[in-house]
Amino acid sequence: MSRSVEAGPALSPITADDVEFTVRLAAGVLRDAPPERWGGRAGSLEWDCWETVEHLANDLLYYAVQLGPQSPPLDTHVPFALSRKRPDGPGVFVHAERDAGPAGLVQVLEACGALLVAMVRTTPPQVRAHHAAGVSDPEGFAALALQEMLVHMHDLAAGFGFDWDPPSALCSRVLARLFPHAPGGSDPWLTLLWATGRAELTEHPRLTAWRSDSTPRP
Repeated sequence: MSRSVEAGPALSPITADDVEFTVRLAAGVLRDAPPERWGGRAGSLEWDCWETVEHLANDLLYYAVQLGPQSPPLDTHVPFALSRKRPDGPGVFVHAERDAGPAGLVQVLEACGALLVAMVRTTPPQVRAHHAAGVSDPEGFAALALQEMLVHMHDLAAGFGFDWDPPSALCSRVLARLFPHAPGGSDPWLTLLWATGRAELTEHPRLTAWRSDSTPRP
């Protein structure tokens, strides 16, 4: 059965439940990842698999804290200090203990995801906060989290050698929220990979630069 991108107006909003579902789905897959491959590269990224999951945890926490202040800043992010373990590694403000192993890292991912879920559920929809892709609302931060989770799990799948085929309807809603001008008529998951520079579409070559749009939708 063909999975075409659905029209925007027919799609339901992205919710905290979507974030919770995706984090649990990812965590379940990562728990079974081959132990010997955590130090290998995650797909086409310059990061290894451990760094990529740590980056994901930081993304989830980063989105949560942007919504936290009584008056969230609109011109810059909440000023947590970033650091890098190595020059080509991801910038993070939370590290997982290496001695806890992959199981501990997955717990960190789940914990950061739970914080974002709570913030999206409890923050009034009219609240706005800064993001480089556009000042956004709670739904927008949930959508950004899904984008990061879905796409970086694709990178991790290449590094670990497992399958990752997220639900079509979820991909359609992320596209509608963050990539409203993405071409329709193709598999939503493939289109999301195209929109994030990871795949080609018929008549649409692979992107060398891309940017999501997290501004609220009418």
